[in-house]
Amino acid sequence: MRDILPEINLWRRQDKQIALATVVKVWGSAPRPIGSKMAVTTDGGMVGSVSGGCVEGAVYEEAQGVLSSGQAKLVEFGVTDETAWSVGLSCGGKIEIFIEPLAIGPSSTEVPT
Repeated sequence: MRDILPEINLWRRQDKQIALATVVKVWGSAPRPIGSKMAVTTDGGMVGSVSGGCVEGAVYEEAQGVLSSGQAKLVEFGVTDETAWSVGLSCGGKIEIFIEPLAIGPSSTEVPT
């Protein structure tokens, strides 16, 4: 998370809406471990990584929905070994990603890096 905090803090100072996506479960092989994070803003900003390939594009779209609704969401992505590389999950497997709106506090409040 420390690698994405500078960008999140910048976005918070700019009063941007932010969604935070976190890998919470992995079955089989996955490019990113549990705890990996990606942050997304309503105006197209994105930092961090939760998987790669098509999965990150899908997480970006899901995050936009979370920002619109204000409701957190748990999403699952999985593929067979045969189609794994085309969607960014090496050697098959499944991942669960929790996407939540990041609470916006006063502009001067930053998350310590």
